[in-house]
Amino acid sequence: MIRFIKPHLSKINVIVIIALLLIHFVIKESTHFFSLLYYTVPLPLIICAVIFFSFFQNKKIRRYNLILASLLLVVWLWRSFKINTSEVIQETDIEIVFWNATHKRELEDVFSRVENIPDIVVLVEYHAEELDADKLRFPNYFFYWHSVSEIGVFSKKPINIKSVLVAKDDTAIINFETNQLNFYAVDVGSSLNVFRKEQIEFVMKAIKINEKAIVLGDFNLPLESKYLEDIKLNFNNVLTEKGNGFRETWFWNLPLLSIDHIWVSKDLQIVNAEKWSTFKSDHSMIKTVIRD
Repeated sequence: MIRFIKPHLSKINVIVIIALLLIHFVIKESTHFFSLLYYTVPLPLIICAVIFFSFFQNKKIRRYNLILASLLLVVWLWRSFKINTSEVIQETDIEIVFWNATHKRELEDVFSRVENIPDIVVLVEYHAEELDADKLRFPNYFFYWHSVSEIGVFSKKPINIKSVLVAKDDTAIINFETNQLNFYAVDVGSSLNVFRKEQIEFVMKAIKINEKAIVLGDFNLPLESKYLEDIKLNFNNVLTEKGNGFRETWFWNLPLLSIDHIWVSKDLQIVNAEKWSTFKSDHSMIKTVIRD
């Protein structure tokens, strides 16, 4: 087997690399099948693959591989690594945290990580096992938990639930109002059998308000996806606008995919944004401060 493969290593190298580049930069999400490949092999993994193949090539091809890997690294850093300046936070500003709690984390995990109590916290994959205890600990604050979607909301001000939508693929959107702002808490189903295009269309149809509005959640869709182009017309991504460092939120603190998002309508000011790494979940926590 090895004797058969060895003479063809250079051809295999070229074919695999071209295929990966076409999927990432050209084909992308043209079909359900190719979209799964596009999500499965993000740019950092393609860079690693190019470097890996270089070890089995002659010096000339190895040099080309390393040059290509360097160029791809520049593209990735330019696209994913952000350097922004934050504004001075005022008392009237609103601090918001979103986190995928992976079924076993609680509000206390958020409070201890950000070292304070935010104005609003939204959790998905939240089992609310300590919710009754939290209500006793914070009797002057407000809580909401939807057991079917497993989306939870904490707020220092009253929460007005306006609508709850849950699709057959488990994609859920909860529209609520607090602090005189409209929120859309989103958890896109993770099934590989469902085309993300259909799921995002379901989410976008649910967003009825584009002013004084915040859309936040686990989209299971990278920020580069073409299916997020519509939301970019009326909303800004907080990590793109005010984040620092890599904006990818998954997987286990490795900057592979930015699938968790906080989108803020363009009439609101993003004061700052931070991505909080933690090993309590395979998703990073996102915190932002906004000003009306």
